[in-house]
Amino acid sequence: MEPRERMQAVLRAEAEAIRAVRVTDDFVRAVEAMAACRGKVLATGIGKAGHVARKFTATLCSTATPAAFVHPGEAAHGDLGLIGPADLLVAFSTSGKSREVLEMLELSRRLGVAKVIGVTSHPDSVLRELSDWVLDMGIIAEPCPLGLTPSASTAVMLAITDAIALALMEVKGVTRKDYGLRHHGGYLGRQARTDNLPR
Repeated sequence: MEPRERMQAVLRAEAEAIRAVRVTDDFVRAVEAMAACRGKVLATGIGKAGHVARKFTATLCSTATPAAFVHPGEAAHGDLGLIGPADLLVAFSTSGKSREVLEMLELSRRLGVAKVIGVTSHPDSVLRELSDWVLDMGIIAEPCPLGLTPSASTAVMLAITDAIALALMEVKGVTRKDYGLRHHGGYLGRQARTDNLPR
């Protein structure tokens, strides 16, 4: 496949994978749980899923929900101490079988973490068994020529996090002022603080 065709195929595959996601009751319950959370929303994942989890917490922080990313590898060396009984944990893993993530979830339960939300694709995902609610990504075929590189799967994962974060923002009644207080720098910060700027 020549480059133009490949790129079009990738864009089409990612868009179709996102459109196929079903917003189930678990998605709604996840937003409600985050809105009611009295502690922090923590997110974890490894590899590409970890990068998505980091972006998710950054979006939550700027939209008035205290959040932090916990690397599962670092959690094994003391960072698990960040977790408290009032916290909620969101775990990202397409396969739902990443050893580091599963181990962290099991130990988080021992620390009394309030709830666990799993974001996963594979039907036989162990992550499903360790989660209170599952945000199902659906079955995804990667458009990589080798069928291996996370692409459509990470696009779906990212889209789910945006859907959750922006729905949560609305549920919490976050205003432009609230946004500007947390994201005061750059063009977006200026827009949030100034009503007269073009949108």
